[in-house]
Amino acid sequence: MRLSLTGLNHKTAPVEVRERLAFDDRSLAEAFRELRSRNGFHEALVLSTCNRVEVTVAADEDAEPEAAVTEILCRFRKVEPELVRPHLYHLQDREAIHHLFRVAASLDSMVVGEPQILGQMKTAFALAKAHGAAGGYLEMILTRAFSVAKRVRTETEIGRSAVSVSYVAVELAREIFGSLNGRKVLLVGAGKMSELAARHLHRSGANQIFVTNRTRDRAVEMAEIFHGSVVEYNQFVSRLPEIDILIASSGAPHYILHKQDVRRALEARRNRPMFLIDIAVPRNIDPAVNELESAFLYDIDDLQKVADANREGRLKHAEQAEQIIAEEVDRMMARLKAREVAPTIVRLQEQLEAVRLAELERVRSRLGPLTPEQAQALDALTRSIVAKIAHAPISELRRQAAEPGGVTAIELIRRMFRLDEG
Repeated sequence: MRLSLTGLNHKTAPVEVRERLAFDDRSLAEAFRELRSRNGFHEALVLSTCNRVEVTVAADEDAEPEAAVTEILCRFRKVEPELVRPHLYHLQDREAIHHLFRVAASLDSMVVGEPQILGQMKTAFALAKAHGAAGGYLEMILTRAFSVAKRVRTETEIGRSAVSVSYVAVELAREIFGSLNGRKVLLVGAGKMSELAARHLHRSGANQIFVTNRTRDRAVEMAEIFHGSVVEYNQFVSRLPEIDILIASSGAPHYILHKQDVRRALEARRNRPMFLIDIAVPRNIDPAVNELESAFLYDIDDLQKVADANREGRLKHAEQAEQIIAEEVDRMMARLKAREVAPTIVRLQEQLEAVRLAELERVRSRLGPLTPEQAQALDALTRSIVAKIAHAPISELRRQAAEPGGVTAIELIRRMFRLDEG
């Protein structure tokens, strides 16, 4: 059995190529049927996300999965092979396993350490099983990949720090307030960046969202997204005392919130902290607000600096994660080799046992009746002799299974003991 992986990702292909190869549910079911029907193909996995499309198959040694998978990808997604081939990578056996482990551990992601890809891989595996395309071979490899990803997250800090501006906002808010449950958020302006930050805050427990915007229709639209409330633009300053987190992204060319506005709000809040995120360019909030003791103001550059520092930290932890991956790949390869040689060992033991029993029966017919003690002693003697004979070839089979060129020695042992006959 050989493992083959064919695919492309954000490193090898632009988005316009990736999106043309992406699978929907209907085409995925058809692809699984096609992959399962191919001669020499036993199992298959399709991982299709916004950043990658990869097909992994377990096939016979003499199969040619790379060409077949490329043809299936192009035909099912109606894409010209000439467009796709320059962007594809083909990985076999050890390299394929190494790649799968790195993908699961988020070392191959656009944002190193992001957790989404592990969930996407688990979903892809579940779909492959549901379509009858994944069996014991892929299950052994994928289950180990999931365990490796868990080990990487447990033993390193690769996923512990935010590396996007919106996630940094959540992380800083947690530092200020502890729990975000029940915190009130006001969006001043309804841009995409503020929407993204608000989404992350909302998922983290800040579940009361207010929106204000010069164009009221846009404020209504944004408020509906979060099941929130609209605040009239000319009244938002008066609502500040009840707001814990303010995100400003207005297109105004000047400050729309000044130090004295925030000071009055803090006095009304009895100096309970207020977190202000200014992601507008030009800035919406007077930087002098940071001089107030209970006001925590961050602009887009501040957030980006934190994100960049965290990203550098993740890359350092990625080095440790790569060592873990290398160790785990070695273990997986040893396990697969042992799995491949196990039928040979069983066949050898069965053949030697058959010879022992035949010879024992022949000798016993000559010896005549034996006492139970004599029969037991003769059986134990022959078992001991067979075990000693089998020890050397079985040990060599196991040793050769872990060697790169071990297949030659394994075939020699099979021929010596005529294990492929009958």
